[in-house]
Amino acid sequence: MFFPLTVRDFLDRATTVYPDRVGVVDEPDQPAPSWGEVSYAEVGRRARSQAAFLDSLGVARGGRVAIVSQNAARLLTSFFGVSGWGRILVPVNFRLAPAEVRYIVEHSGAEVLMVDPELRGLLDEVDAKHTFVLGESDDEMWTTTATPEPWDGDEGATATINYTSGTTARPKGVQMTHRNLWTNATVFGWQASVSDRDVYLHTLPMFHANGWGMPFSVTGMGAQHIVIRKIDGAEILRRVERHGVTFMCAAPAVVQAVLDAAKTWDGEIPGRDRVRIIVAGAPPPTRTIEQVRSELGWEFIQIYGLTETAPLLTMSRMRSEWEDLEPLEQARLLGRAGAPAVGVRIMVDDTGEVLAQSNHNLEAYWENPEATAASLADNWFHTGDGGTYEDGHLTIADRKKDVIISGGENVTSIEVEDALMLHPAVREVAVIGIPDEKWGELVTALIVLDPEAGEVTAEDLVAHTRQHLAGYKCPKRIEFRDELARTATGKLQKFKLRQPYWEGHDRQVH
Repeated sequence: MFFPLTVRDFLDRATTVYPDRVGVVDEPDQPAPSWGEVSYAEVGRRARSQAAFLDSLGVARGGRVAIVSQNAARLLTSFFGVSGWGRILVPVNFRLAPAEVRYIVEHSGAEVLMVDPELRGLLDEVDAKHTFVLGESDDEMWTTTATPEPWDGDEGATATINYTSGTTARPKGVQMTHRNLWTNATVFGWQASVSDRDVYLHTLPMFHANGWGMPFSVTGMGAQHIVIRKIDGAEILRRVERHGVTFMCAAPAVVQAVLDAAKTWDGEIPGRDRVRIIVAGAPPPTRTIEQVRSELGWEFIQIYGLTETAPLLTMSRMRSEWEDLEPLEQARLLGRAGAPAVGVRIMVDDTGEVLAQSNHNLEAYWENPEATAASLADNWFHTGDGGTYEDGHLTIADRKKDVIISGGENVTSIEVEDALMLHPAVREVAVIGIPDEKWGELVTALIVLDPEAGEVTAEDLVAHTRQHLAGYKCPKRIEFRDELARTATGKLQKFKLRQPYWEGHDRQVH
């Protein structure tokens, strides 16, 4: 027997097994009218209404529907109302400039564009056949009683197109099939121990790699979604306390915001010995991992993956074999990218690039056969990351293009960043290579200091790194900044940080 795997399977299970359970608690403070507490039966009804409404607009199966929104119940429901009946959802980064949104809408060929009320100005600059402001001109989308036209399901059909964050050039549209999303959600949910006792806080933007698949995993297990619109460390702690949150996914910058808020939190940190936080986006410093476990009392889990891999490739989670190790050593081990998830194969090629095979890997880049062929050469996905794979565990050394060659020696920026983050005065750091006639590339650290730290000099920080690194790896130059350029999901945009130093050079290696 063959039965196609589609994302609607997760909603169908929730509406069948947990119809009366509160499935979604919408963000209460938003410009659109909040949906408040919504049962899974009601989520299912609104998803069917959305599908029927798209039928009435004449959007065919395979038609693209773009949505530009901060986290909201309407966006969460659209993963099912759009993709669950055979159309393609295009979730767009809400922080993009109008020209960038226009490129994505035009490149994807989206017939429908839905925008958050705070972004209604986009509709003056971005055109689509059908446009709606969420919570203002979309009432019929969620209230029609018509029955949507049936869709038999095709696990090989494209379910979403997720545009990369554009850290290098024009963003590419990553085609994820129903099979990609289904296998990622089930494997991720299983290895993250998602159950119907969980309460999930959406600290991760849902547009980013479809919220790492958690809209599907959490729904399928009948767990509860808590929608948070704007990320603030103290507000995360308040939601954890108010709703009994048990887990969340986050970029390292969000983890740091929670740690900062915990310093002034009155009383016991909520969620101690209950919350698990799943982190990805960049290898977090060892000290940060240790603080999450000791100061918050939360379980720390790290994953590694990309938008192109849906995203789960590897997971690093505490093991019984490590119980007798010192906390710092446990944190160091947890700082690795981790072991391959079930069904994932990892290899590091002769150039040091990490390659992966899995059922989660993208089908293709939308209308970009050249990039698709390069990315999937030899039936392996080429991550563009450098690393090592030993004893069944992957360690990410760097983005290959971020390896600094100084004095003929390779220096991985992550290793230098980790050493600097061990200094208590350092809040954020980005290490880049800049051109230098003597060294070729100069190891340069751009640092944001903790505002509560005392006076710290560049010389102090260099001396600190010498306690942890070989001399050639230590920064030759340190600059203090008020903030560092990041993507909406917390990734450092090193290409922007490097840009001023490399102007006038034909290439960004020296």
